[in-house]
Amino acid sequence: MEIAQIVLMALVVAIILTLLSQEKKEIAVQVSILFGIVIFFMMFTKFTAVIQAMQQLAIKANIDYTYINIVLKIIAISYIASFGIEICKDIGQSSLASKIEFAGKILILILAIPIIMAVMEMVLKLLP
Repeated sequence: MEIAQIVLMALVVAIILTLLSQEKKEIAVQVSILFGIVIFFMMFTKFTAVIQAMQQLAIKANIDYTYINIVLKIIAISYIASFGIEICKDIGQSSLASKIEFAGKILILILAIPIIMAVMEMVLKLLP
């Protein structure tokens, strides 16, 4: 189970961070960021499996791949923004975290416009 490995690694890193944060805070921040990057890359292969599964479902359901692509981009933006937000919070920069969150929301809204338009067109076709 990969989650057990991740939790175990996180506990080890937490102990290291506790020891480092008392004397060398800047190194503790770097270790924390490095651990986050390691987890990100460990999960990236899993994310590619999800992308492939969604592509296969889109083909079976005869859904325009453009919409699936938009949804995948939205998911990627949310995960990347969340990662950046947590790093900023870890180093005590809540203000920067808020700005990343705002930017992520705007980018998601912009990407969602074609989907919103398609839904609106479908609703208008259903109305007499």
